[in-house]
Amino acid sequence: MTNADPRVPRTVGPIEPALLIAEAFDRGRVTELRHSVTSCAQAAGLRDQRLDDFVLAVNELITNAVRHGGGQGSLRLWQHGGTLTCEVADQGIGISTQRLDDRSRPAPDTAGGWGLWLARELSDTIEIVSAETGTIVRITTAVPAQTPAGQPD
Repeated sequence: MTNADPRVPRTVGPIEPALLIAEAFDRGRVTELRHSVTSCAQAAGLRDQRLDDFVLAVNELITNAVRHGGGQGSLRLWQHGGTLTCEVADQGIGISTQRLDDRSRPAPDTAGGWGLWLARELSDTIEIVSAETGTIVRITTAVPAQTPAGQPD
């Protein structure tokens, strides 16, 4: 192989054995990534309203990264025991302390400001680390224990 030959892409296995998704995204990948999160969360055991809530919370975080975090970001989704965790990171200018501390529901006629509020409401836990170099938001949801086939719920 010479320097003029195209490089063969390397396939790298996940560092964490329970890592389900690790992807960079931009505006053009939001819908595709939301579908991937839905598929992985469903395969992990989320169903019905819990699945819908988790996917909506993740979608809000992705959208926030695109709109307010520099137009792009990265997403990691993993399962550890009975918990599904999603982390969205961007390289925007950060979120003000006032905004981070505001837990109030936005007014119904407000066009923006719903993303973090929805993520807080629709997930079990939320952690936010924000600075001038970007923001990382991590949400979790409990995955219900699977009932063996033929067993009553």
